Amino acid sequence: MTFFDLPLEELRSYCPHIPEPGDFDAFWSQTLTDHPFTPSTLEWVPASDSTVSSFSVQDVRFGGYEDSPIAAWLLTPPGHGPFPTLVHFVGYGCGRGFPEEHLAWPASGFAILVVDARGQGGSYGSGGITADPAPAGGPTSMSLMTRGIHSPYTYYYRRVFVDAHHAVEAASLLPEVDESRIYTWGASQGGALSVVAAALNSRVRALMSDVPFLCHFRRAVGLSTTRPYEELTRFFSVRRDLVEQTFATLNYFDVVHFARRTSVPALFSTALMDEVCPPSTVFAMVNTYAGEHSIEIYPYNGHEGGSTYQLRRQIAWARERS
Repeated sequence: MTFFDLPLEELRSYCPHIPEPGDFDAFWSQTLTDHPFTPSTLEWVPASDSTVSSFSVQDVRFGGYEDSPIAAWLLTPPGHGPFPTLVHFVGYGCGRGFPEEHLAWPASGFAILVVDARGQGGSYGSGGITADPAPAGGPTSMSLMTRGIHSPYTYYYRRVFVDAHHAVEAASLLPEVDESRIYTWGASQGGALSVVAAALNSRVRALMSDVPFLCHFRRAVGLSTTRPYEELTRFFSVRRDLVEQTFATLNYFDVVHFARRTSVPALFSTALMDEVCPPSTVFAMVNTYAGEHSIEIYPYNGHEGGSTYQLRRQIAWARERS
């Protein structure tokens, strides 16, 4: 890996003008109005095959976009709640995995709701079980990044962003969760969703976003030579006629625009050798963020970012706010 992006001194002030759709707020307001959270879809039972004995583990289902079921794990510390709670969004291609993978936060006194990503969970990690029943529609490159890309109304991430909003709603109704201390957290795709959920749902009190994805699409596509952005590059190499239409759709999903609308305390991170989510795309979002925030920078890391070093920083940061 090499330093392939802008120098750090330029990254710290990098704040490009990224035009947003004139109806951006109306689009998302109407989306949530048309697809509200349904409390009666929320169900939870003790996990049947977990080997965890020190913490409570619940197998959770809640209605996401159009009430399609989203799977999650809820892990809580010993003792009596309600507890400060992390709503954890996973990376692209990942799933909720096994409860045994998510013990750091309950061991630190927090509950954690680990949320599946619809239609994913088959690329790495220990898998997920949530389907995406909506039809793709229109041409695709056989990838999630281009599923339904011909319109913001059919685009795959419209459903995922609604799921993220609804995950926070579901968390607020769980008896173990302190609804006044709900935080979002994730890396890569999960880092993007942690910002989006905070922008769309006022129940979020703070967020932590590592090496976030879905930021500054026009720079990311081409600068990043690997998946997931490479899926868009491949699509453009075939459908040259759909480049501008595609970017017009993506503009409704650029996390930069959500960052302008989010003011809760935030802790970000980036890695200067990250070829998956280039640091300039991260700084384009962070430097637009409307609220109190800080960023941890890992100069000699790729998309793994700070890993456990960053986790330790996040636990301390979250405790300061609990």
